Order: sequence, then structure tokens, then C-alpha cells
Amino acid sequence: MTRPILGEAQIHPTIRARVTEHHRDIVQEVMAAVAKHDVVVVGMGQNPVCKKARQLLDTQSQPHQYLEYGNYFNTWRRRNALKMWSGWPTFPMVFVKGTLVGGAHELQALIDSGELKQLLSRTA
Repeated sequence: MTRPILGEAQIHPTIRARVTEHHRDIVQEVMAAVAKHDVVVVGMGQNPVCKKARQLLDTQSQPHQYLEYGNYFNTWRRRNALKMWSGWPTFPMVFVKGTLVGGAHELQALIDSGELKQLLSRTA
């Protein structure tokens, strides 16, 4: 799968640093959590779908790291940096063994099919 992303040559040299550094801290924090934990849920407060993803993992007795960034009323610019980085348009973002698997609906499908257990049993 290849998704279109603007190449560095198509970004004027005077703005490349700004593009590179735009909310880099939040992206690096998520990247570090994904590298450290088998399951990471990135969400936002007041979002029932984020809560559902965490509950799904809890019903499976699956430990997970949860990172929460703001809510509907704030922090949307910082969360947008995560959307641009991952290509996933909504929250939550669920990562399993370093791979973005989608959100709560996709997580439910992985649980229902038994694939979540298979993904977790693989060694990296």
C-alpha cells in the first residue's frame, strides 16, 4: 500500500524545518509508546469510541498503554499531527506489536476473528 504524501523535493527549503518540527513531540511520544508496549491506544477524552476500544481490551484481559490527548474542545491541532503521521483519520488509533490496526471497530473485528491473539503471540 502506498499512500500519497508530499515529497521533500516538493516542499520549499525555507519551510522544511517547520514541517518537520510541527508537533513532533506528540508524534515521538506515540512512537516511543508503540515501540515499548505490545498494545497502545491513542485517544481523546469524552470520546465514547476511545472508551470502547479500551473496554474491548479489558474484556480480553489485554494490558495496554493509553495515551490521551485533549478532548473535543481542545488540542485538536496536536492530534492532527498524529493523523497526518499515521494516515488514520479518527480516534482511537490502536497499535498492536507496532502496527496500526485501526480503531475500535477494527479492533472488535480482530478480536472476533481471533486475529488479535495471533498478532500478540508473534515475536517481533
